[in-house]
Amino acid sequence: MSQETNQVVGQETSKINTRELRDAFGAFMTGVTIVTTASDDGKPLGFTANSFSSVSLDPALLLVSIAKTSSNYPTFSTAGHFAINILAEGQKDLSNTFARPSDDRFANVSWQLSANRNPLINDVSAWFDCTTHAVIDAGDHALIIGKVEAFHSAGFAGLGYYRGGYFTPARVSAEVIAGPKVIVSAIIAREDKVLLVKTAGNKWGLPSKEIGKEGADKALAELFTQYQPDASASFIYSVYNNTETHYQYISFLCSAPDELAATGEFVSLDDIEAHAFHDGALASMLQRYRKESELKSYGLYFGDHSNGIVRPLHS
Repeated sequence: MSQETNQVVGQETSKINTRELRDAFGAFMTGVTIVTTASDDGKPLGFTANSFSSVSLDPALLLVSIAKTSSNYPTFSTAGHFAINILAEGQKDLSNTFARPSDDRFANVSWQLSANRNPLINDVSAWFDCTTHAVIDAGDHALIIGKVEAFHSAGFAGLGYYRGGYFTPARVSAEVIAGPKVIVSAIIAREDKVLLVKTAGNKWGLPSKEIGKEGADKALAELFTQYQPDASASFIYSVYNNTETHYQYISFLCSAPDELAATGEFVSLDDIEAHAFHDGALASMLQRYRKESELKSYGLYFGDHSNGIVRPLHS
C-alpha cells in the first residue's frame, strides 16, 4: 500500500499546475518587505518581496528569494550587500510602487544610505542592513542569504499579505464584529509593560472606545492619538461578548516604540493584583497576556466575559 501511495504521489507531483501552486503558496500569510541595494555608481535599487525569512541568530542570517528572470537579479546577486525593509501597515502604496515597473521607484520615497551602502526606507516597521553571505541556486529563483550587520525595529505593526491581497489588524476586525454595540480596547505593550489608565473607582483599565459609524480602524486611530500617538496595532487578541450588558469587546495587541504616553501610564503587570482592575474579564485577559508574553506565543480568545476558548495564533 505504501509503495502504491508513493507512486501516485510521484505521478501527481510531475503534473504540477504552476498557477495552482502559486495560489496554494498564497495560503501562507506573510509580511511585506522592500529589498534594497545600490549599484556601483550609487543608484538606489529595490523591489517588493514577501519571500523573506529569518535563518539564524548566531550568526545573524536572513534570506530573501529573487526570480532569475527579474531585472534586479544581476545586481542583487553580485552587489555583495542588501537591506530588508519590513513595511508598516500604512505603507501599502509603497509596496505597490516597488512592485511595478518604474524608471525611479525612489523618486518620492524618504530614505537614507546605510553604512553598507543600502537604502533604508523611513518609517518602516524594521530594517536589516546586510552583507551578502551566500547566493544559492534554487530552480527558477535564487536564495540570497544576508549577514545582518545592523538592524532597527520601530515597533510598528507590519503590513500583511494573504492570497494576493493586503490585510491589516483593523481590516480583520470587521470580520469579527457581531453586534451594534462594540467597544475596542488597546493593549499597548512596550517590553514588559502595558499602558493602563485609571477608571472610575480608581481601578486600572485599558484605553478603550466605543465604535461609531466610522468603524474599528477609526476608533483605534483615535485611541492612539489620545494615549500613544506612535503606537500601532499588531493583531486581535481577544473577542468576547458580555451577556449582561450585551456589548461586544474587541481587544487589539499593540506595540509602541517608546514609553512616552500622552495619557495613562506604562505599568508592569507583575505589580498589579487582579482586584485592582475594573472588572474580572480584563484581569483574566491581562493575566493570560502576561504569561503568553513571557513565552512569546500568543492566542486569540473567543467567548463571553466568563467562558471561552483560546486559539493559537502564532509564536
